[in-house]
Amino acid sequence: MATPDPASRAATRPAGRPRDTRLDDAILSATQELLQDVGYPGLTMEAVARRAGTTKPAIRRRWASRQHLVIAALADTMGTAPTPDTGCTHCDLIEGIDTLSRAFGGRLGRRTLPALMADLADDPALDRVFTETIFRPRRATTEAALRRGIERGDIRADADIDLLLDLLGATTYHRVLFGHLPVTDSLAHDVVMTVMGGAATPRWRGRYQRHHEPAAPDGSVLAERPAQRRPQ
Repeated sequence: MATPDPASRAATRPAGRPRDTRLDDAILSATQELLQDVGYPGLTMEAVARRAGTTKPAIRRRWASRQHLVIAALADTMGTAPTPDTGCTHCDLIEGIDTLSRAFGGRLGRRTLPALMADLADDPALDRVFTETIFRPRRATTEAALRRGIERGDIRADADIDLLLDLLGATTYHRVLFGHLPVTDSLAHDVVMTVMGGAATPRWRGRYQRHHEPAAPDGSVLAERPAQRRPQ
């Protein structure tokens, strides 16, 4: 899983004297717990301060508003470290996209993202903070994985990178925002393999079939899928 990037925590607070990172961690953990318990609309700075064992002014010195704190907590939950480079294009993409499912697929995502998106729509400055802290770093690291796939000959050179990026992340966000279907443990795999079905080169298809798809008794290829696990 992608590990939290300390820089993402600093992105939403003003520069100043060094902060106590232990208190930062306590505040972010308290925010994440409260988002799961009461949701974004019910979250207050006072409640976060009580649970973290600190004061509201101490939180304000670190994050300008409740919304900024929530964005930092989401970034801490998901992490912004790069999608891994293992030499396996579809493996890297699955691992990268799966961090979205693990971060947002449970109660925290459903109870936070829809209401937060409404606030972003009415506040361009806050929207920029979200974009620079969460959206753009994640998109950039997935783009790097796609371009590595092109260099390896796994993805077509004429592939529309922006479209692929939208396709890879959209399903998780859509399910979290609307709640019409669960974010299952196999969702990242299913999405990546569907995208690769349209964007991959014949070279990748042949290699994948040889290494990942077992043969049926009659010699035909059976598509390998991970076991379906319970929704989060």
